[in-house]
Amino acid sequence: MRKKWIFLAPVAVVGIALFVFLGGEIVKQLWNWLVPPLFGWREVTFWQALGLLVLCRILFGGSGFHRSRRSGPDFTPEQKERFRRRMREGWGIGSAEPSDLGEGAGNKL
Repeated sequence: MRKKWIFLAPVAVVGIALFVFLGGEIVKQLWNWLVPPLFGWREVTFWQALGLLVLCRILFGGSGFHRSRRSGPDFTPEQKERFRRRMREGWGIGSAEPSDLGEGAGNKL
């Protein structure tokens, strides 16, 4: 078991370094290809591109460790079945009653 870790540790370090290098290089190439001709901004270096990648990850991507499985309202089993039935019927939006899907679910845009 210990030999396995001795082999995996250097491979993991090289893999992470390669991933970081490729990410920075891809961002640099895309930026330098698109932004200067479109907006007249300067080209960026590899380190600036890597900083942009990290900044975007912080602002838009989060840490990547916490993934919520919750994606919608909490339905009772009966409400879920009614929702599935209406989906199968092709969304019958005009005939759906707001009380069928739960409070506030029938609000129209």
